[in-house]
Amino acid sequence: MNFTLSVSPLFLNTRIMKYNFRYVLAVSALLTYQQTFAQEEKKTEEEDILTTQYEVPLTVDLDGEEEKPIEIKKKKVKKKVFYGEKTRKGWTRSGSGNKVVWEQFYMLKTYKEPVPYVRDVYWFDYRKRKVVKSRKIDTKNAGILHGPYKKLLDDQVIEEGIFYYGVKHGRWMRWNKYDILQEKEKYYKGWPKESMIAYHNKEEKKIKEAIPVHFGEKEGYYFAFHPSGNMAAYGEYKFDNKVGTWREFYDIKNRRKREIVYPKDPFDDEFKPFVIREWDERGKLIYEVKKK
Repeated sequence: MNFTLSVSPLFLNTRIMKYNFRYVLAVSALLTYQQTFAQEEKKTEEEDILTTQYEVPLTVDLDGEEEKPIEIKKKKVKKKVFYGEKTRKGWTRSGSGNKVVWEQFYMLKTYKEPVPYVRDVYWFDYRKRKVVKSRKIDTKNAGILHGPYKKLLDDQVIEEGIFYYGVKHGRWMRWNKYDILQEKEKYYKGWPKESMIAYHNKEEKKIKEAIPVHFGEKEGYYFAFHPSGNMAAYGEYKFDNKVGTWREFYDIKNRRKREIVYPKDPFDDEFKPFVIREWDERGKLIYEVKKK
């Protein structure tokens, strides 16, 4: 018995559409799942990155030892170097018993000329083993004082200051044995800090005269110079008055011209200054007051 199955075209189209619809849903679901999985995976990676960046300790413990801080090396200050000059330390001892006086100082390693014009120059005499104050220097046996200076009576400081190429510089102070301040002075390269300095030229290189001033009054040694740099005159002031012997010079190194005597006491108004000696340009003595 033969049977013939006949399917109408309408039924066939309906079945095909139903299968197509299911296929579309399946594909859509698969795509949605893949997209969700990708988002979750990306989120997990971002969390891992954040954890790596912020949750890991900044200091790592290696074998249980703490991390040592980085040390910044400071530039070492060179010892025994003052105003750019290398020095050596020296000392002297004088006196005995309870009156032992010590001097501690520094001096240039190699000889250099002291500050010019200043009268009082300090240097250590290697032969005599003592500090000398003199403009006449034995260059072969002289250590020019340069740097901190201190004088002590036993263990009590009685004088302290600093030298600059043989002359006093900065603040200088003196005390008695009872630690009572006796004197405080300020210097600038050998000149009292308040001194008035005049020059021959605008460049301020050639000194014309140096007038020492302390507390508003002329006090100390006065110096005048020729344009050549040779000394023209020098003398001493006390309480605004000239005292002692003042000396004048020709424009030839150390060639004396005349000596004028002023009273030793600055308040002696009755004393009249007078010329005690005078020389010509050749250095010949042409006038002198005879002593009675």
